[in-house]
Amino acid sequence: MNEAFDGRSFSRRSMLTGTLAAAAAVGATLVPGGAVARATASKYPFPTGKNLTVLVTGDAGTGAAGQLAVAEAAKKLFAGEQLSLAIGLGDNIYEDGAETPDDDEFGTKFEVPNTGLDVPWLMALGNHDNSLIIPGDGSWLEKGNNEVGYHARSPRWWMPSRYYSVALPANDPIVEFFVLDLNPLCSYIPQILNYWAPNGPYMTGQREWLRQSLASSPAKWKITCNHFSYIANGPHGNAAAYDGVPALLPHANGTYAKDFFDQEVLGRVPILLAGHDHSQQVLTPTAATKGAYQIVSGAAAKSVGGQSRITNPALYQDFSNLGFMVLDISPSSVAVRVYTVDIPSATATLAFQQQLAGT
Repeated sequence: MNEAFDGRSFSRRSMLTGTLAAAAAVGATLVPGGAVARATASKYPFPTGKNLTVLVTGDAGTGAAGQLAVAEAAKKLFAGEQLSLAIGLGDNIYEDGAETPDDDEFGTKFEVPNTGLDVPWLMALGNHDNSLIIPGDGSWLEKGNNEVGYHARSPRWWMPSRYYSVALPANDPIVEFFVLDLNPLCSYIPQILNYWAPNGPYMTGQREWLRQSLASSPAKWKITCNHFSYIANGPHGNAAAYDGVPALLPHANGTYAKDFFDQEVLGRVPILLAGHDHSQQVLTPTAATKGAYQIVSGAAAKSVGGQSRITNPALYQDFSNLGFMVLDISPSSVAVRVYTVDIPSATATLAFQQQLAGT
């Protein structure tokens, strides 16, 4: 695999030199997940306190009116309370990803909308960020490396490698976010006998890293952040049945993704964050999820217009409105707030709140 993220060749050692030091300072772990971005001195700082307020958005990167209204509504909300950091759950650059680490779409579809939300943004890769033939086919995996490259160019965009973790606060973490890249498992064009294959070097390395990192993490709360959900009631549906694709196409129906969750995630974390479905869902923990909450926050720019394929019990779900979520994390608990956004007024309304873990 070509590990360069912008068409030039860099040694891994030279790319890691500055980045490792910067990451260690904020409790982040870097892994050889494809390209590795070089550090920049202008990053917004990570929080140092033990009470965190985290903005959660997904499928935001359109640069259109919906995204702008949702971002403006979030700014209004956080004018009255302190925002610690933000999470972007993939499909960051619609419709077909960034062409280079200097693509001007990073400005129009991320920087401009989020100016004023001046905190670190933990970013995950989505299928649209890896498009090859048709938007969202997720089949040009190297293309996602352009978003890794952008890490060195933005104060708020945090994607030092394709998968990584961040533990906060760094000196005595109460939470660790594990940002995953399951795009190779969901590519419309099957990745067979190559670096990106379901059992190839990339996914094998990611599995081993996640297994070891979850086991060794000292954080009380462990949360995975990923574009693809394990279960969902929107049009994409559950893993192993994504989009109603038959079982004979496991690369497209999420069978490989389901296997990853079953083997590496479930039973080890209490909360799964995902986007992909353009809706907001807080799904009830079940035996199938081994007691974990599946949270879907994919309505930061687009809505599924009421479409759904409801197969899972839900505490809350909305398939019509745009919006965002907020996690309130403390040493004793994790809670979620769900906001819907009125587009003309760019105003957020609290629609649901629930304690997810702790006392």
